Amino acid sequence: MRFGFLWVIVVLFVSSCSSSITNRTVVEIPKETGEIKAYFCPEDNCEEVLHHLLDSAKDSIHCALFDLKLESIIGILGEKSESIDVKVVIDNVNDKGQVKGSWVKRDDGGQYSHNKFCIIDNGLLFTGSFNPTERGAYKNNNNFIVTNSRFLSKNYEAEFEELWDGRFGEGENVEYPVVLVGGIKVENYFCPEDRCAKHIVNALLKAKKSIYFMTFSFTSEEIADAILFVDVEDIKGVFEKSQGGSKYSQFERLKGFGLNVTKDSNPAKMHNKVFIIDNEIVITGSMNPSASGDEKNDENVVIIHDKGIAEEFLEEFEKVWNFG
Repeated sequence: MRFGFLWVIVVLFVSSCSSSITNRTVVEIPKETGEIKAYFCPEDNCEEVLHHLLDSAKDSIHCALFDLKLESIIGILGEKSESIDVKVVIDNVNDKGQVKGSWVKRDDGGQYSHNKFCIIDNGLLFTGSFNPTERGAYKNNNNFIVTNSRFLSKNYEAEFEELWDGRFGEGENVEYPVVLVGGIKVENYFCPEDRCAKHIVNALLKAKKSIYFMTFSFTSEEIADAILFVDVEDIKGVFEKSQGGSKYSQFERLKGFGLNVTKDSNPAKMHNKVFIIDNEIVITGSMNPSASGDEKNDENVVIIHDKGIAEEFLEEFEKVWNFG
């Protein structure tokens, strides 16, 4: 278990910024002291981690969730709503009124409200592929990160306010697309407004040694092309079996070009949306590499440039790969 981080977390906001000059324009990259921790379901008891995070809230909890079924999470949100500012947006496809309260809103668009994030006290962020459901916590392969980055929290809070105001499938560009958190470079984008696929492609095309991926639904020809075109020999990928067999999946295409790809064999779902580049960069979040994920749904992506975090995701990849 990796709960220590939850109890000792202290946010030290540093106002200094690093700068670079591009076309005579000073581009400021916010820099702050902070931490980023990764968790993996089911082995890290994701329900308990999220429950502790929410229970720690003193002032506010704002969540955007695709699905919410865990009674303990519904319970703590309801309990907290009696004393602090709790707001939750849930996709209307999954929730038919099971979660009740004035603190709940449902999207009303044709797109999925597919995010899985919470901002706690405007300074603690939870985001990843984990839906707070029984299957999400205990059967499916999932991941999420927790960080005390105030800049990233501001990004997610701005996205949340758009959703709470009923602006689905649209929005303003992210305010802080690049942040330094405790010396770790983190890129952060929201779909569809920030053209997430473009940033994923740019990261993949810079690979020099390896690309590993584990994806629930991989139908994006643009992202598959980047993997095919990049000059890297060490490429391995795991597709969720139920999605890898669809006519839109890139599984057969990548396999046909000789890439080392396989389908997972988890009796439940392999629900990650992860790319690991050169053993030092991790792309994760809620977005499946698909046209809908990039152009239609409300989604989020984080690109973390850190070898330590990459090692944790590589360990998880190996488990999924060997299981597949």
